[in-house]
Amino acid sequence: MKIHFIGIGGIGVSALAQYYLSKGHEVSGSDLVASEITDFLKNKGAKIKIGQEEDNIKQGIGLVIYSPAANDNNPEYRKAKELNIKLQSYPEALGDLTKQYFTIAVSGSHGKSTTTAMTALVLAKAGLDPTVIVGTKIKEFNNLALNHAEGTNFRAGESKILVIEADEHFASFLNYWPKIIILTNIEKEHLDFYKNLNNIKKTYKKYLSHLKEDGILVANKEDKNINKIVKKGNHETVFYSIKQKESKKLKRILKLPGKHNIYNALAVLAVARILGVSDKIIFDTLSKYRGSWRRFDLKQGKAGSKKITVISDYGHHPTEVLATLKAAREKYPKKKIWCVFQPHQYQRTYYLFNDFVKIFSRLAESRSAGRIDNIIITDIYDVAGREIKKIIAEVSSEKLVQKISKNNVKYIILRDLEKYIKENIKSGEVLIIMGAGDIYRLADKF
Repeated sequence: MKIHFIGIGGIGVSALAQYYLSKGHEVSGSDLVASEITDFLKNKGAKIKIGQEEDNIKQGIGLVIYSPAANDNNPEYRKAKELNIKLQSYPEALGDLTKQYFTIAVSGSHGKSTTTAMTALVLAKAGLDPTVIVGTKIKEFNNLALNHAEGTNFRAGESKILVIEADEHFASFLNYWPKIIILTNIEKEHLDFYKNLNNIKKTYKKYLSHLKEDGILVANKEDKNINKIVKKGNHETVFYSIKQKESKKLKRILKLPGKHNIYNALAVLAVARILGVSDKIIFDTLSKYRGSWRRFDLKQGKAGSKKITVISDYGHHPTEVLATLKAAREKYPKKKIWCVFQPHQYQRTYYLFNDFVKIFSRLAESRSAGRIDNIIITDIYDVAGREIKKIIAEVSSEKLVQKISKNNVKYIILRDLEKYIKENIKSGEVLIIMGAGDIYRLADKF
């Protein structure tokens, strides 16, 4: 079948495109700009168009899968409707796959990508040969990625096991029908869509109802919001806890620092045991896990002649930022640490403004055990098509820094960052570059 993807350069959509390529389908796709992902897919055999035009949609295409960012105003979307070609959103298309496989869906406000990656690697090592769709690039999958050191976001397996990262934004996970749900945590997030925590909990509760009698929920026992929605049902519930004896061993063997990564590993341990994987394989695999792209992604860099440690991280929610920076301080207790943070989306910054103020004030405070020595907040990353003009006018990184009001917290515009850091950072110091936008490109400068 000929399948066309609108927004094929997206991290989730591109993984699904790889899936259909692996099954022998003829794949085409378009995106607004060329990227490493579109180049990669082109090398894998996909026909890629840069720019979205109705001429990209022709008779003979059997299915058009579109990114959630596409809508009725997209010329390719409109043309597909005009030609009566079947249209599916990415979550709908992925949802169809979850019905065909024994699906393990990793869900939660934070930790999804890392937990999905860990689960995939453990199951692969155990010979269960899963198909994997994840929202980041897994370094251990680099044999499938044309020798890309960063790896890829898809693994083709031959078994009936599918491991997916189940995104809650726009309630996408309501399209999925898994056999096992991992639920890491529930917190205020995507408030542009949900408006409040109560709506978030209601939606997660509805999602859990997708588990049938033979389904299993693997959930974080310490998360208060999870405990509020998990009720006795027909499905089995398996809780994991930081109080488990295995936590000490995981803290000792994991290469990724931080309590949050112990929680992620505990979830993986629970699922792997359910599927009959031996503890030897589980712990051995977890001990070798090097981290995913932009999840505490560490390298040795240079600022001119000065040798520094550079960490690139995807964290963009206050809780993620705090967890990552506390982990960094734990790993480097005596070194000076810099954090460059790019807020992601005006709406997230607006709705979580006070939370950002609270965590950055705490991290900047000299009395704090997890103190970060220099915090730089740069311009908010504008997510095209998702922003509201009224909110853009109400919030800014400058206002955020003013509210934090700490001497070691500065606002510096994006184009001045490289020069400022190279002039002021010293040899031996640690530079953490955080955010879900394009700030990761700064790491390449060091």
